[in-house]
Amino acid sequence: MIIVTTDEIPGQQVEEVMGMVMANSVRAKHLGRDIMAGFRNIAGGEITEYTKLLAESRELSMQRMSERAHAMGANAIVGVRFITAGIAQGASEILAYGTAVKVIRQP
Repeated sequence: MIIVTTDEIPGQQVEEVMGMVMANSVRAKHLGRDIMAGFRNIAGGEITEYTKLLAESRELSMQRMSERAHAMGANAIVGVRFITAGIAQGASEILAYGTAVKVIRQP
């Protein structure tokens, strides 16, 4: 599955637009990670525990989005975007969305 943020894929021609696909992942903070993040917040610097949590969430959202596009018969997703939102105290959502398409290699 080709997944790009651009509206076109160089060397490929969109043969059919299958429709919009989206997928999300909601993750809550883990107590152990939260304690370490609290220390980092005081000392300053990157909070690697949360960086890892969001990266895992992003990958899961992309995987789910790809599976949905594949089920529609698509072989690519164009115009991919991400939205991150805090939905509750200590929980965040990552939403991935794009347009599922069928592409063919240009001659």
